[in-house]
Amino acid sequence: MYRKLGRDSSARKALFRGMLTSFFQHERIETTEAKAKELRKLADQMVTLAKRGDLHARRQVESYLMDKDVTKKLFDTIAPKYNERQGGYTRVIKTGLRKGDAAPLAIIELV
Repeated sequence: MYRKLGRDSSARKALFRGMLTSFFQHERIETTEAKAKELRKLADQMVTLAKRGDLHARRQVESYLMDKDVTKKLFDTIAPKYNERQGGYTRVIKTGLRKGDAAPLAIIELV
């Protein structure tokens, strides 16, 4: 089961599309723990697709990410680093509580 994060399906998809694009652009982002744990699943799927490297995989990734430059970076620089690795391309590090609403924060980064 996945987390709904208090959003309907289209808002949730838009949230994760933006977060994934930023994540691969900067290779690490800080967000809430729940969002980081959900983002990990999607990020691992994208890296697995990028490792395949064929045209269909590239089009599948481009349909989800919002920036063609980020797609290029994913296929050309990020995916080759994980050629020998069978999965688990991301790491979630808990960083404490957010000051305003005490939401648990985490940093998600590429291993």
